[in-house]
Parts: sequence; C-alpha cells; structure tokens
Amino acid sequence: MATEFLRDGVFLLAWFGLMTCVWLGWAQEDPPRRAQLWLGIGSGLGIVAAVGGGLLVWRTWSTPSGLEGQYAVFGIIVGIEVVAAGLACFVLWRRGRSKWFALAVGLVVALHFVPLGILLDDPALVVLGLVQAVLVIVAGRVAQNRRVAPSFAVGVTMGVTLLLSAAVAAARWVPEALSA
Repeated sequence: MATEFLRDGVFLLAWFGLMTCVWLGWAQEDPPRRAQLWLGIGSGLGIVAAVGGGLLVWRTWSTPSGLEGQYAVFGIIVGIEVVAAGLACFVLWRRGRSKWFALAVGLVVALHFVPLGILLDDPALVVLGLVQAVLVIVAGRVAQNRRVAPSFAVGVTMGVTLLLSAAVAAARWVPEALSA
C-alpha cells in the first residue's frame, strides 16, 4: 500500500483480494440471515481484486520487489505466523473452545503485518496490522455480547479491512501498473 515497489503494490491488491474471500468465507460458517447477501457481494469483490491484481503481478513481474534479498526473513515471519496460529487453535481445541479459532487466527494474522511492514518498509502494513488486532478483539466482544458466531464477527472484520486495503492498493497501483 505504501511500498515504493510496483510489483509489491499490485501483489498486495491480489493477496488482499484473495484473503478477503477467505475471511468472508469463514464468516459464512454461521452468519445471520441478513448478512448472507453482503458476504457474497464482498467475496465477489475480493475475487475481482484477486484476479485483477494477479494479472497485474504477472504483467509487472520483472520489476523490483522489496523482498529481494529478504526471502528467508519473510519465510521465517510466515512460518512463525503459521506455528502460532496452529498452537493457539490446538490450545483452544484442547480446552473445548474451538468456536474461537477465528479470533485466534485473526489476531495472529493481524499481528504478522507488523513485522512484514517493517521488513518491507511499508508503514501502512504496520498500521493495518495494529488496527486489525484491535478490531479483532472488539469483534470477539461483539460476538459474545450479540450471541453471534465468533467466526462471523471476526471474518467480517478481517474480510472488510482487507477489502478496503485492496481498494487502497488498487487506487494507488493500478494506474501505474497499466501504464508500465
């Protein structure tokens, strides 16, 4: 989003679009009836962002990336994220609280944007991660208070923030990618 690299910018568009579908898909585990259409529309927009961004990544693949020379560190960050989410879900499962998997995974995913933003010198990713972490915690409280599935509250929170971030990436990078 605030990266200086074209390929990374359109990759964020594609990735955030794809992850919008993942999170809004998880929100469809047990949504209120009134939300079903909106979840479908959001997922459709995520697909458009993922496919459009993916085509632009392909088109700009020969341009530089902020990850060059940093792939090992990136892999370590993602590996830690996967292990942390897996451990959190294992602990929740052992305690009979598997309905809270989405909250645990959402918090880990949100927080992984902080080191990624630092690695990529992209302060917008750091802000996104911190905002998402707060919103995921709030979503957990909303799920409890309104008696909705945590997967719905967290899925909508993560899906909407990622879709909005994809829109920001699109506004910033699509014009440049199309003229490259």
